[in-house]
Amino acid sequence: MKQLIIAERVCLIGHIASKAFGLVGMLLVVPNAEIIFNLSQVGETAVQLSMAGGGVVDIILGTVAVSIYAYRTLGLGTWLAFMLPAMFISLGSELLGTSTGFPFGDYSYLSGLGYKIGGLVPFTIPLSWFYVGLSSYLIARTGLKVAQKPSWGRHIAAIAVGALLFTCWDFALEPAMSQTSLPFWYWEQPGAFFGTPYQNYIGWFGTSALFMSVAGLLWRNTSIKLERSQLNLPLVVYLTNFVFAAGLSLAAGFFIPVLLGLLLGVIPAAVLWSRSSTTLAQVTVEPVTKEVSVAKVEVALK
Repeated sequence: MKQLIIAERVCLIGHIASKAFGLVGMLLVVPNAEIIFNLSQVGETAVQLSMAGGGVVDIILGTVAVSIYAYRTLGLGTWLAFMLPAMFISLGSELLGTSTGFPFGDYSYLSGLGYKIGGLVPFTIPLSWFYVGLSSYLIARTGLKVAQKPSWGRHIAAIAVGALLFTCWDFALEPAMSQTSLPFWYWEQPGAFFGTPYQNYIGWFGTSALFMSVAGLLWRNTSIKLERSQLNLPLVVYLTNFVFAAGLSLAAGFFIPVLLGLLLGVIPAAVLWSRSSTTLAQVTVEPVTKEVSVAKVEVALK
């Protein structure tokens, strides 16, 4: 277990460092190409490698960190019960979106995020839906005390809040990734919300709410009681990804989307984290009891 904790922390630190390095590169190096020519050979090579695969490495490190965390904290079955629906449902939505325009709008991915599945969706995209989605859902579910006071209302509220937190990440992400000096996707018809169609955010909310609902159903016999300290990694992952997107958007002059994400996403996430319990964490699987009637059998001995 100690080795897993070390690996988790190394991947998390690498994920954060990749975000920071990518943010500096996209804000300072890319807009000022002449800087590249003044770098040493080592610096120039580092910049080239960063631009070619930095986004892929960043997402993979985040995925591995959250996966190890989920395996340690939730258990193998509970982790997979979220990861698999999140990845397959989000991939299906992305393939549908890039092919038909539903549910996000008419858009296409550019290079920079790795191999494209079906020539349409980078393989890293469903990974990012998983690790930020799980972070958002655990923050919402724990902060709303679903395990301590289980009810349909709390389960539905956790899904709605988790999907909202996830969508608020996209408020800052969308302008940054589609309209800055190094875009990763583009809109065929730019929308009214700072170049993004309103439909996109409905698609984000609906897709994330769907896989969170599936995970919630698969977790129905699992009581997940996490202490506040065990929500640190989900909160750090959520904040790190938001800060990266916000930094790019603010540099491009997109203040309102970042402000909305801050008010509706970051602040509620911090409040929910603060409301979580400080007692020992527990993940238990509730046994399913069945009554079995045994017919009375009389045996006569001769």
